[in-house]
Amino acid sequence: MRKRILVTGGAGFLGSHLIDRLVARGDDVVCIDNLQTGSLQNISHVRDQIAFVEHDIIQPLPELGEFHEIFNLACPASPVHYQVDPIHTFKTSVFGVLNLLELAKKQNCKILQASTSEVYGDPFVHPQPESYWGNVNPIGVRSCYDEGKRGAETLLFDYARMYGVTIKVARIFNTYGPRMDSKDGRVVSNFIVQSLRKKPLTVYGSGEQSRSFCYVEDLIEGFLLLMDTPKVVQGPVNLGNPYEFTMLELAQKVNMHTGNHVPLKFEALPQDDPKQRKPVIEEAQRLLNWIPSVLLDEGLQRTVDYFKNNLSIKSE
Repeated sequence: MRKRILVTGGAGFLGSHLIDRLVARGDDVVCIDNLQTGSLQNISHVRDQIAFVEHDIIQPLPELGEFHEIFNLACPASPVHYQVDPIHTFKTSVFGVLNLLELAKKQNCKILQASTSEVYGDPFVHPQPESYWGNVNPIGVRSCYDEGKRGAETLLFDYARMYGVTIKVARIFNTYGPRMDSKDGRVVSNFIVQSLRKKPLTVYGSGEQSRSFCYVEDLIEGFLLLMDTPKVVQGPVNLGNPYEFTMLELAQKVNMHTGNHVPLKFEALPQDDPKQRKPVIEEAQRLLNWIPSVLLDEGLQRTVDYFKNNLSIKSE
């Protein structure tokens, strides 16, 4: 069945890849984005196949017709971006989600929330299962995002309990791939851009802190499986790659794939930066039969190739 689907944050890194998959399978897609961190360039190749609305979801939603599904990916996702206006970031996660939930309730359509592993904070439990309640600083510089996403989950589950709204909550772990913003401050894009420019790679702290890196295509597949499963799965469901690497290991791999063996530059660890991040994905495997398939070396090479061909990289 051809579905009519609303994607908020659709001009962003993840949203544009999701739209690619939806368009490819023949869905009717409406993309909402305020272009705070998204870019029309990310969806330029499908603009004639989708409807685009420039709008901020913290404001009342315009009349857009009926939808079968809503994918909410609208929120700055890197500290560089979400700390620029922390109040707006928090509003996006709470007021924005509230507006979308009201739409989902009114139209009786499903809604998938792009939540985050940041709800676990700087964890005392490693790796992190969905049952872990987390260790989040509620008043720190990152809390506008961390607590905003936690508040969004609260609203989603309350709407499910009170009004029967069909919700899907995906907790995303570090994701990378083509169309990442070269200036978003995330470690993969940072390392790749610095290495391509033959500048020292900025490593925060000792570099022994760890992350697990999921290639964007794997994550989007997880989104679609979670939304489409006929099983009653509200979530939260961890979506991420369970293979764990230190920042030093990642730096070494990035230099290998760019062919530029640049040195490292160590700086102080930012406030509340998690020391470890690794998902337990048993729920995704059991409920969705999902497991990431792209290994880090393969994904990094694809991402390096993207940045090599990116005009903004060449021009700087």
